Amino acid sequence: MTKKIFLAGALMVLAAESSYSQEVKDTTNIQNIEEIKIHSDKIFINKHKVPSQIEVISKDKIEFQNFQNTADMLANSGALFVQKSQQGGGSPVIRGFESSRVLLLVDGIRMNNLIFRAGHLQNVITVDENFLENVLVQYGPTSSLYGSDALGGSVNMITKKAKFGNGFMGNVNTRYSSANNEKSGYLDINYGTSNFASLTAFSYNDFGDLKMGRTKNHNGDFFGERIYYAETINGTDTNVLNPNKYVQVGSTYKQWNFMQKLAYKTNSGFTHELNVQYSSTTDIPRYDRLTERSGGNMTFAEWFYGPQKRILGVYSLEKDNLFGKTNFRMDASFQDVEESRNDRRFNDANARLRTQTENVSVYSLNAHFNTPLLKGNLFYGIENYYETLSSTASRVNIYTGQTYSVNTRYPDGDNSLLRNEIYASYSKSQNKWHYNLGGRIGSSNLKSQIINNSAFNFPFTEINQQNITYSVNAGLVYNTSENFILKSNVGTGYRAPNIDDLAKIFDTTTNGVLIIPNNDLGPETTITTDFGFVIKSKTNKHNFEATYFYTTINNAIVTKEFSLNGTTQIDNDNDGIFSTIFANQNAGKAYITGFNGNVKTTIAKNLQFNGSYNVTVGRVTNNGNNRPLDHIPPYYGRLSFIYAPNWGTFEAYMLFNGKKHLKDYSTSGEDNLQYAPANGMPAWETYNFKASTKQMYGITLYAGMENILDTQYRVFASGINAPGRNIYGGAKYCF
Repeated sequence: MTKKIFLAGALMVLAAESSYSQEVKDTTNIQNIEEIKIHSDKIFINKHKVPSQIEVISKDKIEFQNFQNTADMLANSGALFVQKSQQGGGSPVIRGFESSRVLLLVDGIRMNNLIFRAGHLQNVITVDENFLENVLVQYGPTSSLYGSDALGGSVNMITKKAKFGNGFMGNVNTRYSSANNEKSGYLDINYGTSNFASLTAFSYNDFGDLKMGRTKNHNGDFFGERIYYAETINGTDTNVLNPNKYVQVGSTYKQWNFMQKLAYKTNSGFTHELNVQYSSTTDIPRYDRLTERSGGNMTFAEWFYGPQKRILGVYSLEKDNLFGKTNFRMDASFQDVEESRNDRRFNDANARLRTQTENVSVYSLNAHFNTPLLKGNLFYGIENYYETLSSTASRVNIYTGQTYSVNTRYPDGDNSLLRNEIYASYSKSQNKWHYNLGGRIGSSNLKSQIINNSAFNFPFTEINQQNITYSVNAGLVYNTSENFILKSNVGTGYRAPNIDDLAKIFDTTTNGVLIIPNNDLGPETTITTDFGFVIKSKTNKHNFEATYFYTTINNAIVTKEFSLNGTTQIDNDNDGIFSTIFANQNAGKAYITGFNGNVKTTIAKNLQFNGSYNVTVGRVTNNGNNRPLDHIPPYYGRLSFIYAPNWGTFEAYMLFNGKKHLKDYSTSGEDNLQYAPANGMPAWETYNFKASTKQMYGITLYAGMENILDTQYRVFASGINAPGRNIYGGAKYCF
């Protein structure tokens, strides 16, 4: 059965097949490390025939690593970098691009929506790692595959499928972790006949306050200890001395997730699928803001994200050989996302809690085709997304209920974004050569309406913007011999402005800046060139891959000083506090370049060494200036030894990060220098150990120790310290 083919571009062959099937498997084993293949039910595609850099995180890896959420799983994979502002967060960074410049997908459906911001996000945690079949990380611009936002790359989280013909079967997982007193559970039940399948899955997570390390980082000094925290006692906000400064009070939260999948095969060869997902949390404290101090007191008595809710519903129809040898798939989907920001200043005279709530709805209809042509494959399709936003706000005295005027985060009228796009890609293998060509063209139509204009007196109350968007790519792979492969790829990327870019009204309390709408904003674009090679041994026991890339960014959206009605200062909340006016503008020209290396080698029977190393450099170059670009992490990587006898699996590994020097911080504020030591973020490394048994009587046991030395450290651009020594244990029962 074919599955979803809607990837294109430099990775079109790979991505089309993997996304089409929603079943990407990493068949790496201890004896044959070449066997990394991405496949659907019918077609196997070797990773070494794909011109762009990719990484597949398989179900087996996810289960063995046994991390608390998807953000932690990605951060510890060595495949990409992840920033955190609070425990309930995780913002992936790929090749120096983050947030709205990295595309997140679940089962091939875009998660990025019209309010994805340029700062730091936490949406990735709404997809529970226990639900995942695998994760496909694609590096470089994938706009030809997916459209807007895929500048640095994409992360496609592919969930488990309902399985046919197996009767009843299921899994139960439990886990406990000491670093935050985590208690988690997971259950799934699958029922399948020859033509009907159902999968029901549920998970629950309870995360307590996170404990940081107690041991001084030998690369730096103690930093980020929680000496005081705010607490309201008898109606008075009070600075409370923390009895244990290593416990990050104000980081606890809970989460629950649900997934239901149904599939039905007809006698005529059609397969109908229904995919429903739901995720919600308790309030998630914004830890970095809760640590800010002013005038000897905490700045905020409260700062939290309200429950983050995500609903996804997808109906899919697919058929092999719909006409001729053309395979077909259609997806009709709906998403509903709710998020809110809530804050109250410490000892505010009127005890006013401000709440800004955003409700986003996304509708999409996509059709994808795969046709054999001239001994190659032609992938093509059409995608349509329509998104709406309702933005509301309130400010209420928490004791009396008295209300006060407050501005919404986005325009308070009708907000919408419509995308219509078509794509095509052709791939072919001939002798030692493998190549593909791809492209996408479409339109983006954004509308936003300001109803209450009294606070700002903008010279406009409606924003209407239309953009024609396009991208192209060309990739080539040459197998010079059985042991040496050369790769090259050139691709363009684009990101059309969304509501967050174009119409956000946002005050940054840490530096007294107010960001207002700019009706003249346009798309930002990139051109990226990749060069890579693979060296393999004849026995397939040793493998080394390296990729160098260079990206130029044009019309980059940057936040700069702006004037409104002839003034550059405004008291936007009528509280006597003035802010400097800024706005997003197409004023940026920059470059990002970097290198990635991966080695996998079999040392002895059942013993393997794996290593990865990533380095990225980014600079803004417009107007003759040369200054650091934001979101650029220091070098990072992962080294591990894996021993896998017949009765278990053991891994000892090290994670490492270089120092982010003060001179390399961006002046934009996105690097969160205020949450770093005075001289920049120190280098760090952690030593870790994990183990699992092979399944016996349906039971698999997991255990491990992370950050064994209990090192105190913080990840670059993050606002919360990383976990200290964490001892965890868990069990899985298959029935």
